[in-house]
Amino acid sequence: MTRHGPMNEFCWMDLKTRDPSGTAAFFSSVLGWDFAVDEEDWRRAVRISAGTDRIGGVSDLAQPVYPPGTPPHIAYYLAVDDVDHRTDLAVANGAQVVVPPFDAGDQGRIATLIDPVGAVLSLWRPRGFAGWPVSATAEGTPHHAVLACEDPERAREFYAGTMGTPLGRAVFREADAAATGPAAGSVPQWELALAVGDPDAVIRRARAHGPDLVTLAGEGPRRVVRLRSPEGLTFLVQAGDQGSGPDR
Repeated sequence: MTRHGPMNEFCWMDLKTRDPSGTAAFFSSVLGWDFAVDEEDWRRAVRISAGTDRIGGVSDLAQPVYPPGTPPHIAYYLAVDDVDHRTDLAVANGAQVVVPPFDAGDQGRIATLIDPVGAVLSLWRPRGFAGWPVSATAEGTPHHAVLACEDPERAREFYAGTMGTPLGRAVFREADAAATGPAAGSVPQWELALAVGDPDAVIRRARAHGPDLVTLAGEGPRRVVRLRSPEGLTFLVQAGDQGSGPDR
């Protein structure tokens, strides 16, 4: 198996949307991402690239595989050594199984869970291609993942106990006190922080699509920028020189 970085890190995302063309147009304009059909994939899936690095895919919620009414969201994939074993440990540690472990063709083995604080994620044992490289430096590349919830210590202990080691490049924060968390009262969810060269330019480009598509909290180096697509898909945006790893 090829792996760009260590296990126990988020390494892929899937933008699940009811407006694939609009989603691609928005993020291409604001973040410079490239959306293109993967000609080497028999599924002809749409892949997202930041520079030369493949960082995610796009799924159309209009496809019959998705239940009617499924809201737009981002699915995140965590690289693990053994999907079945880690799923069993996750359940023993309080998680719920949404999709049991299965072989996803040539993509590897996958399972989807809800962790004890309510956040959804997928465990992935890649086969061949294994997601974004951890050393990527292109504009708009993933930097770290953030989970804001009511009990961040419980979440941190769950992941460390389930994976056998603390998650790499992950932050756990209180939802009601952290500017990087989901909106108060919403279901806990993982959010991806993206590294960009000029956050102010991202803000200007996003606001050209709508004045409410960016929210700001804090000031100076602690400022948090949340980017939201018109459909409600969110990312955190930070300057690319804010260190090589997140505060824990």
